[in-house]
Amino acid sequence: MARAGLALTRLLGNSSTFLSCGRLTSVRLSQDIHTDPTLYKSHISEKQYEEQQKRNEDAGELTELVRDFLQPNEFYNSCLNIGVDFFCGVPDSLLKDFCAYVTQNAPKEKHVIAANEGNAVAIATGYHLATGKHPMVYLQNSGLGNIINPLMSLTSPSVYSVPMILLIGWRGEPGKRDEPQHLVQGQATPGLLAALGIPFQPLPDYEEGADQALLTAKHYMEKSSAPYAFLVKRQTFAPYKLKKRPTPEEFVLSREDAMKVVIDNLSQKDVVISATGMLSRELFEYRVTKEMGHEKDFLSVGSMGHTSSIALGVAMQKPRRQVFCLDGDGSVIMHMGAMATVGQSAMSNFKHIVINNGSHDSVGGQPTDAGNHDQFSFSTIAEGCGYKSTMVAMTEEEIAQCVMDMRGMEGPVLLEIKTRMGSRKNLGRPTRTPIENKEDFMHFLAIN
Repeated sequence: MARAGLALTRLLGNSSTFLSCGRLTSVRLSQDIHTDPTLYKSHISEKQYEEQQKRNEDAGELTELVRDFLQPNEFYNSCLNIGVDFFCGVPDSLLKDFCAYVTQNAPKEKHVIAANEGNAVAIATGYHLATGKHPMVYLQNSGLGNIINPLMSLTSPSVYSVPMILLIGWRGEPGKRDEPQHLVQGQATPGLLAALGIPFQPLPDYEEGADQALLTAKHYMEKSSAPYAFLVKRQTFAPYKLKKRPTPEEFVLSREDAMKVVIDNLSQKDVVISATGMLSRELFEYRVTKEMGHEKDFLSVGSMGHTSSIALGVAMQKPRRQVFCLDGDGSVIMHMGAMATVGQSAMSNFKHIVINNGSHDSVGGQPTDAGNHDQFSFSTIAEGCGYKSTMVAMTEEEIAQCVMDMRGMEGPVLLEIKTRMGSRKNLGRPTRTPIENKEDFMHFLAIN
């Protein structure tokens, strides 16, 4: 714990805003949500990178003005140089470029995109048990909640003492603009790691610094046989594009196209719970375009994987209302056990719509297991969990018919909509705060 506390002190300094008498203190978080999609840019675009390189050249001898970036391939090779050659985790926007490089270049047997972050820690543990080597687990800091149990009851030096590197995207980093849910998580991240007794440091954004940091991690893991963490700030990595995977020709619609058809075929009293990421952002903008209110929708801006559970809680208390859960493939997979609870609940008003584009679209487009359409089936899983009916759609006509049909079916019912990857580059963000969304939604449930 002393090591973690030292790391926390070094990271935060003597700032009374975050560290007071050895305790983390709360700060007031802005509730503003902006529509400008560039405000929360977590990775650097190729154009921004080129512009920064030009500014670096103009800096001349003023080296303190030079902005560095880690090249994904160089960091990957540096990991290999210290014996870290196995990577697993859940993609994150701050790690987008490094994750893309690993996805594109690591041998298949040395890279796993896990269902959730806790699974990744467990997979990494199995790798260590089989090889004695040190793996790397990558994740967004919002996934820390998913790894606390395996870190405490599996990898802890007091239990099985399993060494691994945790590469953590630091969304909501203090002093940076971000969404409300990320600001909460960003403030808490250093304290969580300190409480877990895991030493950590920000990952340097230049090659020599990153190499030294990796050596520090290696020495710690060799000496203590325990996890070591790096916090990755926004725009640490230089751009690296993931090669686009071919999309089946029959998948003609985008996720946004599919969502619009669903919304157009709902009734005035129907309730919508939508998953985190771009789906909720697209839903919000569509309501604006159609000059509708937002009170019918609960936008689950965080808590990835829990959308269906939120919807189930609503459906159980509002049995006369049709409750539509708009989910994504990555979200469902993250906590797929919830489907068993939904299926066995036998809630006739629960309607589950999974828009499957086979990718973690919001954080870089890395593939999900659901993209393997020949071997993976949400319908089969749902049927095994006790859903009364399942359907699959790919065109506007099929979606419209299925939504109309499922409104009259006894639930739980699942509709899987298969779409292509991608989203609009000018996609904005909600202009109402989560608290306003909650209050509007609760009022809608109460009066109808």
